[in-house]
Amino acid sequence: MSEIFSIYLARHGETAWSLTGQHTGVTDLPLTERGERNAARLGERLAGLVFTKVLTSPSQRATRTCELAGFGEAAGVDRDLVEWNYGDYEGLRTSEIHAKRPDWQLFRDGCPNGESPQQIGARADCVVNRVRAIKGNVLIFSSGHFLRVFAARWLGLEPAAGKFFMLSTASLSALTYEHELSHPAIQFWNTTRHVSD
Repeated sequence: MSEIFSIYLARHGETAWSLTGQHTGVTDLPLTERGERNAARLGERLAGLVFTKVLTSPSQRATRTCELAGFGEAAGVDRDLVEWNYGDYEGLRTSEIHAKRPDWQLFRDGCPNGESPQQIGARADCVVNRVRAIKGNVLIFSSGHFLRVFAARWLGLEPAAGKFFMLSTASLSALTYEHELSHPAIQFWNTTRHVSD
């Protein structure tokens, strides 16, 4: 039987816009003070784990979280890990979008002049295929909506299934296999016990 490995997913620490609920895709915001503190605590949570590969989104919120968690020197930047491109909805809260489009759902409809669920799903598939070829644990630093789609695609679900996987800032999750490498599964999800209030 093949050895079973895990893919650890770290969402970046808090930013001003994650605090206010504004959609943050291409806007490159820094972490708040609490975001930096929780990124360091994420490092404490990861202490003792060994990773064959560490990957991070190029956004500063992800790379800074990666650095503060203690993996900056080991990490490679992967452009496929960037957050969903929200297009015309960049910087808006869901309530503001619903004021104009009451039935809008990100995971079903995507964003005008941004990415569709199929487009972000294709990016997630590229990463899934790359990490499945790695023999060893992998650690990924990225953003909430991308990681939710990644988890859905890992499980063989449509990108829209990402709507079922909530993720907090500076959270840690892990995907793995059950029994055989052909049975992808969730090991744990949205762990935040290391995060300060």
